[in-house]
Formats: sequence, structure tokens, C-alpha cells
Amino acid sequence: MHPDIVFANQDFVVANKPAGVLTVPSHQGRADPRPVLGIQLQDHLARQIFPVHRLDVDVSGLVLYALNAQAHRAANGWFEQQRVRKTYRAWTQTQGFDHLPAAAHNPRLAIALQAQQHFEWHGRIARNKRRAFPSPHGNPSLTHAVFLEQDYATGYLHWDLQPLTGRPHQLRVDLSRHGFPIIGDRLYGATRPWHEAGIALRAWRLDFQQIATAERFGLDASIELPGGP
Repeated sequence: MHPDIVFANQDFVVANKPAGVLTVPSHQGRADPRPVLGIQLQDHLARQIFPVHRLDVDVSGLVLYALNAQAHRAANGWFEQQRVRKTYRAWTQTQGFDHLPAAAHNPRLAIALQAQQHFEWHGRIARNKRRAFPSPHGNPSLTHAVFLEQDYATGYLHWDLQPLTGRPHQLRVDLSRHGFPIIGDRLYGATRPWHEAGIALRAWRLDFQQIATAERFGLDASIELPGGP
């Protein structure tokens, strides 16, 4: 299977990762039978690549890899300094809190959504081996969320989200704790299945506008999935 390459130059390659495919090999290495996008790219390009960031295996969308050590060092700095803005499209259930344990500390506030309504969700997120969860002892997190619209044919709510911090499963936790589990995301309370593999969360845009050196590496101001999310 050939990787779906969205952008490539001498320094970077951006590929569209399908759900169910790993970004990089898991800790099990060759014992893990799941396909790995990074290995597919190395085989396809016949050269070494350098991973810069990751997507959960259940999430689809854009992943950036470096093609040389200099580009790798630069991109690692961009992501560590949180200067690359990643935009995700999510499709969620309508608001409800039945998926939360009765003892969970959650205000369960009803939100009367309006199209193009913006939210800033602050929290603290901790993680165990299986999942992440809100915790006063977790690491600070911040998500910018925009409610776009409701698809009345399916009932799905459409969102664009930007994780301004990079906590594990951050968007999945934030939507779930506000009562909007992502379609197909049973780990975080979804009761409706997604019609595709994985969950209804897709990384559809990478924005490099805050990076002065991005143009020197031949990167556009933003890279998006062809046709949008």
C-alpha cells in the first residue's frame, strides 16, 4: 500500500495517515502487526525519514516527517515551542453525560450551541496505561474549539479544534468531559459507531505561519487535506 503523500520537498514530507495505521512503530516493534506510516514512507521514498509528531492510531489525517537531520532539529523545536498549529475536525454526539461515572467530578453544564461559537477549554489531564482523564494532579491543557454546525441528517455535531498544548488524547478527553463524545470513540463514552475505521477525528490542517524559518524550508503557510476534512 502506497502512502498518501500530500506535500513533499527536499526537507519534509506530509502524508495523510489512515485510521488504524501507526505513525511510528509501537514498543512491540515487529511483533505488532499493525501497519506503520513511517515505515511505508521510508520504503516508498527509499530514504530515511525522521518522525516529528504523532497521531493516535485511531485518528486519521496529516503527519509531518523530516527528511534530514537539520530539518528534524528545526521541526522538533517548532513543536516543542507549540508554534505549529494543528486543526482537527471532529464529529460528535449531541451533549449528554450518561457516559461519565456518577462519582466523576464534573459540573455537567448544559451548553446551548450556536454556529461558529468559540470555546477555550482549560483543564488538567493525567494518563494511565489505557486512557487519559481529567485530574487536578494532571498536566495543564488548553484547547480552542469552534462549534461549526449540526448535521440534521445524521445528528452529528461538527467541530474544529486546535490543541494549544499537546497532552495525550487531549481532544478526546475535552470533548468527552464537556458531554460530546467523538463518534466511534467508545473509550471516551461514544455510543454511536463511526462508518469508517477508527474514530471521527481527523487532523486536516497544519499551520506554519508563526514560524519565521518555515519558508526557508520550503513550507507553505499552511498545508491542508485536499478537499478539506
